[in-house]
Amino acid sequence: MNPVFHDQLQFRTRRQFLGNAGQFSLGAIALQAMQQQGVALPKADNPLEPRRPPFPAKAKRVIYLHMSGAPPHLDLFDYKPELVKRDGQNCPDSELKGRTFAFTTGVPKLMGTPRTFKQYGKAGMWMSDACPNFHGIADEITMVRSMFTDQFNHAPAELLLFTGHTRQGRPSMGSWATYGLGTENQDLPGFVCLISSGTQPSGGQGLWGSGFIPSVYQGVQCRSKGDPVLFASNPAGMSRELRRKTLDALRELNEAQAAELGHPETMTRIAQYELAYRMQASVPEVMDISKEPQHIVEAYGAKPGESSFANNCLLARRLVENGVRFVQLFDWGWDFHGTGVDNGITDGLTKKMAATDKPVSALIKDLKQRGLLEDTLVIWGGEFGRTPFREGRTAASKVLGRDHYPDCFTLFMAGGGVKSGFDYGSTDELGFHIAENKVHVHDLQATIMHLLGFDHERLTYRFQGRNYRLTDIHGHVVKDLLA
Repeated sequence: MNPVFHDQLQFRTRRQFLGNAGQFSLGAIALQAMQQQGVALPKADNPLEPRRPPFPAKAKRVIYLHMSGAPPHLDLFDYKPELVKRDGQNCPDSELKGRTFAFTTGVPKLMGTPRTFKQYGKAGMWMSDACPNFHGIADEITMVRSMFTDQFNHAPAELLLFTGHTRQGRPSMGSWATYGLGTENQDLPGFVCLISSGTQPSGGQGLWGSGFIPSVYQGVQCRSKGDPVLFASNPAGMSRELRRKTLDALRELNEAQAAELGHPETMTRIAQYELAYRMQASVPEVMDISKEPQHIVEAYGAKPGESSFANNCLLARRLVENGVRFVQLFDWGWDFHGTGVDNGITDGLTKKMAATDKPVSALIKDLKQRGLLEDTLVIWGGEFGRTPFREGRTAASKVLGRDHYPDCFTLFMAGGGVKSGFDYGSTDELGFHIAENKVHVHDLQATIMHLLGFDHERLTYRFQGRNYRLTDIHGHVVKDLLA
């Protein structure tokens, strides 16, 4: 039984029945075409079985470091001397007409960065004093300064970035990757999510959800403090032997139901129960960073037993080292409006970066030292950018902040088949528009899928009568980024 065929049973219509009936139906022809293209379909009895991608892959795994709230790129990476020169002037009317901003009305004042910028690495990458540890990895990364998106509010922008759509219900990027590739370690989830700073991202659990594809491909949220996975431990009075007998009985019942109804989620349920049983033994071992050498713990700035972004970075390395396919780190607190000292672009940004740029730099160096960076794609960034002018609500405040801005933002990538020490794209002299080499979030998704060995237009899942994909009907691989 294959879930690709049976996922439609719960949504059966006459049109779908006729379209899928018989060996010469359009559905059968499409399936044959997929097999001819080398797309390996998941097996129903083991949906997480490791599979080869249809095309040569530069990356075997992904670590996506998402700074939830949108970092102020103009104060970190995108240096604008002309904007500094025109600091305090009225924003040009041409940049305001017909525009809507999240919290700014009227005519705001241009704001040059108060940070100090210098060039680093062989490529002479501009970076500010706010991210001192990033200076040392300039030769390892590709800096993309020409990202843009369609959304200027957090939740829809994050959903668009991670699921390809602005509303809940679509499979996330990690789910697509795990659906296509399975996982290399059958005792661990293929897709893991880690959250720091005490708050979930605005886009919610849909950012690591599986949408309408089988739920075995959704991300498993783990914790660096307390039980690694909620509800995975046996309840009081249940031994591991009794748990095994219980699962065996449940498996027989579920297999009988699957044979009768052919529902793909029944087989998914079996796979999830079995994975949870194996995880009880494997996850605590992998998640115990106290087993790391002291110099590694110190390099990350990690503190075993606590919950922090630094701990999560070290956990990310341990997870991919043990065969996890896709790891997402979400760190809340990057919404730098300047409504308080903690979200201002002077002291607030310094404090936030102090807790994050050290572990990110350590992660990239650690992966390289272990020979993992070559086939591990690391991505750092937010969901959109920040305005070149002061945020309207805080215009009279001593604390500097910027509003949401979808037209321009910066992210960087390392390893996994992208160029190193490479600057790509640029914005205009005031930071309002992309001047060259635009990269939409759908293009980023297409490029990630390409590095994993997929044509983003062919990695699809049929649901309610049509094929869906991560990039919807958009996206182009940015070949200039590829090593």
